[in-house]
Amino acid sequence: MMQNKLKLYGAPRTRAAIAQWYLEELKIPYEYVQLDMKRGENLAADFRAINPFGKVPAIDDGKVTLWESGAILLYLDRAYGPEKSEGDRALDTQWVHFANATLAVGLFVDDRREKETPRLLEPLNQILGDRNYLTGSVFGVADVAVGSLLFYLPIFFKMDLSDYPAVQAYMKRLGDRPAFKASVGAR
Repeated sequence: MMQNKLKLYGAPRTRAAIAQWYLEELKIPYEYVQLDMKRGENLAADFRAINPFGKVPAIDDGKVTLWESGAILLYLDRAYGPEKSEGDRALDTQWVHFANATLAVGLFVDDRREKETPRLLEPLNQILGDRNYLTGSVFGVADVAVGSLLFYLPIFFKMDLSDYPAVQAYMKRLGDRPAFKASVGAR
């Protein structure tokens, strides 16, 4: 049993909402510590002891202090998520890395977006055409990692996703989740 309440450090319009979404899904009690990055709270010595780069999100659950959204998601899944086989964990890890290293870079970097959008979203649309969630019929950490980034596309880039109906249906399923509405959807 956790002795201290987990702390999630974040700021508006950051990937802290991704970690918050998974905390909500897992129903883990946590304290959200909002840092005012414009005032430099993320650069203060006490926070840099948690993340020397001064970036959010970061967590401290009394056992582990960790930063980087993908690492946080995978840690939360291993520490507090459902029992899984090593194969299932490897599949989740693949999708979390895909979200951060491939999807985010391909779609969020201006000079790559036009070329990479169809290269990334067409196969994703095909994959989601025959399953409800990335790893099959059950929602999991992979969906938080990939789904959260998909939701940022129309928000930050006004991207029209109508060419990808299975991706849109997937986003609708994710957007209807109460934990999504309490985190990413609340921003």
